[in-house]
Amino acid sequence: MRAIAKHGPEVSVEQMGEEAGVARTRLYKYFNDAADLGGAIADRAAEMITTEMAAVFSVKATPLELTRSAIGAHISWLTEHGDLYRYLTMHALSSGQHAISDVKTVIARQLVEVFEFYLRTFGAEPVPVLNPLAHGIVGMVESSTNNWLDAPGEVTAEQLSEWLTDWTWTLLDQTLRSHGLEIDPEAPLPVAEGS
Repeated sequence: MRAIAKHGPEVSVEQMGEEAGVARTRLYKYFNDAADLGGAIADRAAEMITTEMAAVFSVKATPLELTRSAIGAHISWLTEHGDLYRYLTMHALSSGQHAISDVKTVIARQLVEVFEFYLRTFGAEPVPVLNPLAHGIVGMVESSTNNWLDAPGEVTAEQLSEWLTDWTWTLLDQTLRSHGLEIDPEAPLPVAEGS
């Protein structure tokens, strides 16, 4: 992780070994091959973003504030860890593994847990649409943010966050309404403990 931050997304295994204080060949004492090393980096990235997102979901907020905070945290994470994100993307392309997909799946699972908690809180049963909805939201936010990182133009992070918040809330609200649940976006929600 330090080597990626220092050398960028095209970091070599040799540079990773140097940063770890071991020869490249010694790295393979701990990892089967470069793909295994990349997988371990993807696992660590997933841990990092899951921890950051869990902190967002553990505060008392309105649905709109919660949505805005989660999207803001995701944009901040991708902005702060742009080289790591690009490394994972490059690794996925070169190894055939889906490091980025794995990270997105972890985030989507976390969202499903949060959605299920709030549905039960409001007396509704979780519905099958939650999984594709969570993946769709994660994909929209990740893709839009990735595009913005590469070519921000005159769009600020705050503007991007607000647009994504509006779009996400529209998706959530429409989905909830189609299942008979109307939630005031400005009313405080209970804290989703353990999410």
